[in-house]
Amino acid sequence: MALVRTRAASAASSGTLALARVVRLVTTLVVLLIVVGIVLRVAGANPGNSIVSDIHDAGQWFVGPFKNVFTVKNAKEAIGLNWGLAALIYLIVGHALAGFIARSAPTGLASSRPVV
Repeated sequence: MALVRTRAASAASSGTLALARVVRLVTTLVVLLIVVGIVLRVAGANPGNSIVSDIHDAGQWFVGPFKNVFTVKNAKEAIGLNWGLAALIYLIVGHALAGFIARSAPTGLASSRPVV
């Protein structure tokens, strides 16, 4: 019976840790997308290019809540500041959430065998 409980706790722990990894991976991919969008805009990449346009459109969707937090006249600086803030917030919150999920994983049950 103890073996069944240990295996169940181990499976639950594995699932929780896998969820934490997925959250961390998705967070990293979102931050990477935002940073690539910043670099492409600041570097002056052709906005008519479909790849550049798609990256910028996807980035805009993620940084929508951070639109115009900083108001500066230069468009490149505005994107750098606002999108950079969004990337930083996503990074902090996403990794903190992944850490919380990982810490909430069951640690397993104590063995019923005496320690020698």
